[in-house]
Order: sequence, then structure tokens, then C-alpha cells
Amino acid sequence: MTLELLTRPSHQQLLSTADSILKTDVDKLLQKREKLNHLDGVKVVSHKQRTDDGWFLNAIMIDGYDVPFKYRRKQKYRVLTNAYVNVTYYPVTEVVAGIEFEVMKVVRIRLS
Repeated sequence: MTLELLTRPSHQQLLSTADSILKTDVDKLLQKREKLNHLDGVKVVSHKQRTDDGWFLNAIMIDGYDVPFKYRRKQKYRVLTNAYVNVTYYPVTEVVAGIEFEVMKVVRIRLS
């Protein structure tokens, strides 16, 4: 009879397990909704917040992208400038003063 040593999982193993759990959630969302997109580990260059009718409207600019990513919250959100985030979003067209602008409507944002 042999004794197998039980070892604790390493920090890297725990992180890869957590990543696989999160990725399965994102993969499920992406499979359900065809137009949904996802970015992993992108750097936020600019983050602005303003209030409108009791909501905090947030707009972030991501390094390498020319369009704003917008979302809203009931409470003020932490400042994300220079942070790395995972973003799930829909591409949307907004019309302002008769001119069409492409923006990204964020449905999920997480620090990475």
C-alpha cells in the first residue's frame, strides 16, 4: 500500500482555476448573444463620470481604441484610469445633433 502525499495547490494553479471559471461565464454570455464582444486585460487610458437623473454615467477610453466605452451605475464607481480591465460590451450607434457616433455599451466590467 502506497501513501500519496497531499499537497496544497500552488498560487498559479489557483489563479488558473479562477480564470477558467470566469472564462466559462464569459464564454456562456458570448455564445448566447451573437453581437456581444469581450476584451481581456486592456488598459484604461481615461475614465470620466458625471451624474444624470440619479445615475452616474461613466465613459472610459481604452488604449488602442478610438471609441468610448459607456456604462452607468447607481453609485459612484472607482476611478479606473491606468487600470487593466476585462470588458464585455455591445457596439451601438448614438445620434448627437444629427451626427452618428459609434460607442460601446458596456454590460460587464471587471478589474483584471
